[in-house]
Amino acid sequence: MKILVACTPATGHLNPLIAITKFLIEDGHEVVLLSGTAYRRRIEKSGARFHPLPGKADVDFSHLPHVVPELDGVEPGFDWLRIALESGFINRIADQHKGLCEVLKRFPADAIIGDDMFFGLLPMLMGDRADRPAVLVCGTSVLHWRREDKAPLFVGLPPATTPAEFAQYEGIAREYYERVDRPSLGELNVVLETFGVGPLDFPMFEATVALADTYLQLSVPGFEYPRPAPACVKFVGALPIIPGQAEIPSWAADLDRGRKVVLVTQGTVANHDFGLLVGPTLQALAHEPDILVVATGGGRSVSTIPGPIPENARLADYMPMEWLLPKVDVLVTNGGYGTVNQALSHGIPIIAAGLTEDKADVNARIGWSGAGIDLKTNHATSVAIRTAVRTVLDTQDCRRHARRLAAEFAAIDTRAEILRLLRRHEIAKARAA
Repeated sequence: MKILVACTPATGHLNPLIAITKFLIEDGHEVVLLSGTAYRRRIEKSGARFHPLPGKADVDFSHLPHVVPELDGVEPGFDWLRIALESGFINRIADQHKGLCEVLKRFPADAIIGDDMFFGLLPMLMGDRADRPAVLVCGTSVLHWRREDKAPLFVGLPPATTPAEFAQYEGIAREYYERVDRPSLGELNVVLETFGVGPLDFPMFEATVALADTYLQLSVPGFEYPRPAPACVKFVGALPIIPGQAEIPSWAADLDRGRKVVLVTQGTVANHDFGLLVGPTLQALAHEPDILVVATGGGRSVSTIPGPIPENARLADYMPMEWLLPKVDVLVTNGGYGTVNQALSHGIPIIAAGLTEDKADVNARIGWSGAGIDLKTNHATSVAIRTAVRTVLDTQDCRRHARRLAAEFAAIDTRAEILRLLRRHEIAKARAA
């Protein structure tokens, strides 16, 4: 098959789509990958043909303050979300869609695989099904689908269990609609009108779920709030980590000397200020003789970590996670979805502290699932981090739930399942012809 992969130019989105690209190529498919110029080398290394996004779509979301400067100084909350949706995503839809059409003119794809925030797919998904290839969307974040308790996305609310919580969530949902959904939908529908489709009357995050031919949720049901979802939603587990992205560090042997290993990371987007989580974690565990702390910058230089570096800390700008995760006893994270699911697939319990992007929702699921502790803050204190880490290390409850989820991940052959779902569309196209 000829497959066009369309990816939001951000590491957390590109990593899973490159993993999919690699096994598509291994399976004999021809792949063109459409994304940002900043990622050209990584994309071409995967074996795919690279095509750059045009115009305003050709950005690098790992430098979010540069991409959306309007977010500078805005605290996590409704205003942050509205600005991120409008300036970060909606005003790039036209150029994303233009890039899709340019590739398809020269590369008549049998299927398109996009990530859940590549909203340039919306004009195509809302148009005539006969005029486009099959579209499979990868859920690289929590499942973007409505909840029966009315809780909106990105607010970090666990499922309501009491009448008071249901009433509270409805109030939050009304305010969310007025401050986030209604204005962003207005902006979105202006864009969609230029393509002769729309208007859309429900949130665009839900639209990519509802309109996709197949929605590949990169997790397991046990890490998602139970609720009815469209039939196109398929949980496909955690993708294999792309090996060899970083060298094993010179201090590697230190991890095999009997101390518990705590990994701390702020991921690849919200890592511009290591004083939010990495620095406080190093200081929190500096005097724990049974712990070795590994800190990774997610590609950003760890030289900017504030404060003195404790004796029991080991640092690296970037880490080979396929080597590291089997050695980790606890993950401390701000809540990147891919990192969290990879950790859980290894049975690693998690301490989470983060509220930006989708992190409040990811971290709420960590607490709800029992596989870790959600500190429910963007500014975790060293005292809170140390208490949480000691609780996870010194008791069995979180580890037991993390291992339960690991068994659920292990029951899914992610590569085989994605290839099976893709072939289902190939068979359907052949029958239609």
